[in-house]
Amino acid sequence: MRKEFIWFEEGDRVRIIVPKFKSKIGKRFCRMLGKDPEFTVNLDEKGSLVWKLCDGKHTVEQILNEMERTFSDEKDIDMRLFLFLYNMKKLGYVTY
Repeated sequence: MRKEFIWFEEGDRVRIIVPKFKSKIGKRFCRMLGKDPEFTVNLDEKGSLVWKLCDGKHTVEQILNEMERTFSDEKDIDMRLFLFLYNMKKLGYVTY
């Protein structure tokens, strides 16, 4: 399940807005330097599909089935899904 981030779709791609800091001090520091307190993560088509399906209603198996259906010519799509979910968990963007 994806965590509570602001995100939006641009065509078939998802963009996730991620805060650089969780603390008020970090956010203030960014403002003092005139820097943006957040950054944007741009997902590719496959990552975007997975992100949209990480809604807490779909199982990993259902997500894999949808990826296999949508990207039928892609080899090792199961490994790609595993690595994507692993990295997104490591970054704190999803939980499972």
